[in-house]
Amino acid sequence: MAKTKKTAKKKAATPRKIAAKKSPAPKLLSGGNPQIAKGYGDEPVQAYIAAMPGWKSAVGKRIDALIVRALPGVKKAVKWNSPFYGVEEGRWFLSLHVFTRYVKIAFFDGASLDPMPPGASKQKKVRYLDIHEGDELDEKQFIAWVKQAGKLPGERM
Repeated sequence: MAKTKKTAKKKAATPRKIAAKKSPAPKLLSGGNPQIAKGYGDEPVQAYIAAMPGWKSAVGKRIDALIVRALPGVKKAVKWNSPFYGVEEGRWFLSLHVFTRYVKIAFFDGASLDPMPPGASKQKKVRYLDIHEGDELDEKQFIAWVKQAGKLPGERM
């Protein structure tokens, strides 16, 4: 018996509608801190800021804008679910972190700033600035701290 080959007709490719996948909102960790994947550059930092809950997102946008105004070439990253800022990649002078009732700004060599940011730390060099809802940020002083911090070597992390 002779075998006959069946010729398979190829179906013409029909265009499929591909629905744009909406990325799920980032998970909020303890205290409302957004869980954002580690990444370098402005994009992960902006994703973090956008995911900050409630009034804290506006604070994050303002802080980010002030840092960029003070140091236009600032490097950015998200590490350990917090935005980091530095003058060169891998050496950071400041980070933000969201807590239930406030946003904490850590100056890694804050003890060298004049005047020192108000919040003490268990670490000798670190100083904090906590911003609560309704607090008035002294932008002039904050920019002065950022400019000073940008001249220091920064912490390798």
